[in-house]
Amino acid sequence: MDILPQAISDAVLLAGLYTLMAVGLSLGFGVLRIINFAQGEMIMLGAYGAFWLFTLLGVDPLISLPVLVIAGFALGWVIFSGFIAKVLDAPHINQILLTFGLGLAIQHIAIILWTGNARSTQPAYATSSSLIGDVLVVHGRLVAFAVAVVMVVALIAWLRWSETGLATRAVAENRGAATLMGIDTRKIYALSFGVSCALSAATGVVVSFILTITPFVGFPMLVKAIAIVILGGLGSITGTVIGAVVLAFGETFASYYIPDGSGWAEGIAFVLIIGILILSPRGIRGQAVETQ
Repeated sequence: MDILPQAISDAVLLAGLYTLMAVGLSLGFGVLRIINFAQGEMIMLGAYGAFWLFTLLGVDPLISLPVLVIAGFALGWVIFSGFIAKVLDAPHINQILLTFGLGLAIQHIAIILWTGNARSTQPAYATSSSLIGDVLVVHGRLVAFAVAVVMVVALIAWLRWSETGLATRAVAENRGAATLMGIDTRKIYALSFGVSCALSAATGVVVSFILTITPFVGFPMLVKAIAIVILGGLGSITGTVIGAVVLAFGETFASYYIPDGSGWAEGIAFVLIIGILILSPRGIRGQAVETQ
């Protein structure tokens, strides 16, 4: 029990990162009905963008965050227009193969350009820490949590109160009805995919100062993001947040309370996911959209 406050603190901070990592994937699936298997590579590109701006120009990752979010949005719009738009009505296997192939292509381009060497940004707050009572808080993880909260709150506010956000929700709910109401569904698709990639770029910026960066950093995050989205309920933003919290607490408590738990943490967490899905096959919040 003495380490319980530390475990809770670590789990909460990790949940912020997991939420930011998965919420873009959830948005993309909720609107387009496509799971973007290149989402992890968007995170990787955001991380490298932050690293090179920090290394070459001395720009702090938090300062480069807005620039990289805009760049991620623009890249997402281009990828949608050039590739995703062609397979919107194609069988799901075609969509999976296309996005998976895009992810592999981006990953190998990154290897050619930047090699496989591990890198990271090192701003002053990345490894500094404070002791609050008996709880040690690493400033880098606290900053990452704050970025996640700001980005997710901004996304929810956009979906709830902006005109384009309401149009996005309408398209996600019923594409045919939205078209009859005069909404340009193709534009909303491109916008949603761009926002999804922008959120992944923001995740990459955060990752750049709390983890090491390689061209392969995106795939493990993609796998975990897919698990979170399925756990919370496909297409549900609220469910994604809940799923991220469940996964973060499952992993953290496994690593703290099970002997050699750090090696078992991910396995224990996925056992937890399987158990919850057996009880509720449509996820914790229920599947918000249908795949067909």
